Amino acid sequence: MQTTVKRPSTVRRGAAGLAFAAALAAMATGAASAPAVAADAPPAPAYDFSDCPDIPAGVEAADWKCEVLTATGSLTLGSRSIPELAPMTITHAEGPLPDGSDGQVWGALRSAPSSVPGGLSGHASSRNPLLSLSLRPEYGGRSDFYSVGNSLGLFTLRFRVLSPLLAHSCVIGADNPVELHLKRAGDSQWVSKNPPVITFDAYDDAFTVPAADGCGPLGRLVNDRLGLSAASGNAITLSAQYTFKTYDQLPPR
Repeated sequence: MQTTVKRPSTVRRGAAGLAFAAALAAMATGAASAPAVAADAPPAPAYDFSDCPDIPAGVEAADWKCEVLTATGSLTLGSRSIPELAPMTITHAEGPLPDGSDGQVWGALRSAPSSVPGGLSGHASSRNPLLSLSLRPEYGGRSDFYSVGNSLGLFTLRFRVLSPLLAHSCVIGADNPVELHLKRAGDSQWVSKNPPVITFDAYDDAFTVPAADGCGPLGRLVNDRLGLSAASGNAITLSAQYTFKTYDQLPPR
C-alpha cells in the first residue's frame, strides 16, 4: 500500500476523483449546486474497480471511497502535438484517517501508448515502422487530490518514449516528472446517479517539460524531434468521466 497523505481536518477541502477531478466529489455527495442529470443521458459505462488499493488499518470502510476516472484528450509537449490521447484510467482511494485528518492512497494509472505524428523522422508522411514514436503516460509519484474552486490539485506524470529504435529506459520526466496543476473548464454534468457518474473537462497550459533521458544514442534526436526541454508552449486538455464506490460496497479481497 502506498504512503497515506495526511491533512488536518480543519483544512479539508473536499474529496476528488484525482488531481483534475477533485472538485467533483463534493458534488457527487449531494452538493446543492450539482447539475441535473441529463434527460437523455447514455447508459453509464462499466467501471473496473480491481485497482482499488488497500486502505489504512483502523479506518471505516463505509467512509472511504475508491475513485475511478477515465479520460481522453489532447497533449502538446514541446513542438509536437498528439490530437487524440489514448484513454487513461486512474484509480485512488480517499477518506478520513482515525485521527480525523484526510487520507489518500494511490491505486494505479493505466493507459496505452499514443502515437506521435511524424515519428522520429519528423515527417507526417513517413510510414516506416522503425521510425514510429509513441508516448505512454505513467504515474510520476506525487499527487494531491484536493482542490480549491476550479483549481483541481496536483498530479505528476512521466512519459515513456516508445520506438523500435529506442531503449525501454527512454523517459520524459524520469527524475523530474511533469507537474500538472489542472483547472476545470466549464460545468460538470451528472450522467448517472446510480452508479454515480459525472463528466467534466480540464486543462493545464502552464507546465514545463524536461528533456527525455535514458534514450541511448538517439537521445539527442528524440529531444530534437519533440522540441524538449520546453519551458512553455505545453498543454493538455482532458474530457473525463468519474465514478466511485465506498469500500463497504466492494467485494471482499
